[in-house]
Amino acid sequence: MPELIDTHVHLDDMRLYSQLEQVLDFAVKNNVTKMINIGHNRESSIASVSLASNHANIWAAVGFHPHSAKDLDKHCIQLLKELASDPRVVAIGEIGLDYHYDYSPRKIQREAFSAQLELALQLGLPVVIHQREATADTMSILAAAGPLPRGGVMHSFSGSTDTMRECLDLNLSIGLGGPVTFTNAVRPKEVAASVPLDRLVLETDCPYLTPHPHRGKTNQPGYLPIIAKEIARLRGTDPAQLIAACTQNAKTLFHVQE
Repeated sequence: MPELIDTHVHLDDMRLYSQLEQVLDFAVKNNVTKMINIGHNRESSIASVSLASNHANIWAAVGFHPHSAKDLDKHCIQLLKELASDPRVVAIGEIGLDYHYDYSPRKIQREAFSAQLELALQLGLPVVIHQREATADTMSILAAAGPLPRGGVMHSFSGSTDTMRECLDLNLSIGLGGPVTFTNAVRPKEVAASVPLDRLVLETDCPYLTPHPHRGKTNQPGYLPIIAKEIARLRGTDPAQLIAACTQNAKTLFHVQE
């Protein structure tokens, strides 16, 4: 099996960090050779850079998730800029909108999203975008920014194939994970079957969204082959070919090299 890159992990979460070496060993045993640890607030962004600095197979993204948008101020923007100067930082994220929980006011979420998009444009970095129950506003903000020169990922994409095409037009790739293995996940399966292969990246979002048949357990990067094999089945293609393509997509998008 070709090497896999998990483009979205949260290894600083204590469910994984408390047994990090075992998690990383299990990943390598399953050919997951590289991963990108994603920041979601001040502390996790700092932790992501630290993890990447101490592990040759981990890279970092830094950013404020919409849940933490209320905490983003000019000092935090400056911090993100400083963190992003580290060569191990390959993206700004995860950023976006989440209208399901509204842990931050929606207006504040939109402002934080726009500010971090602007930061990514300034720094010439791709973005990792979280969207939940906020499709119209997310796409409006992205459209205002125009096709993103360095692209990015619509993380854990759950939208329609029409929205997928809008994302592709904005130079965004589609990130798919555990939900493609869920029996009732109609849209992710439709997207998995139809997204252009050169715009697809694989992710676990561990410790969340554990794929079937391990639901109920803590997710981890070593489960990524399960996701890849299901996507290959949905597309009627060879898993090794799909994995090789997705790995190259991740390397190109995030400039993750040996």
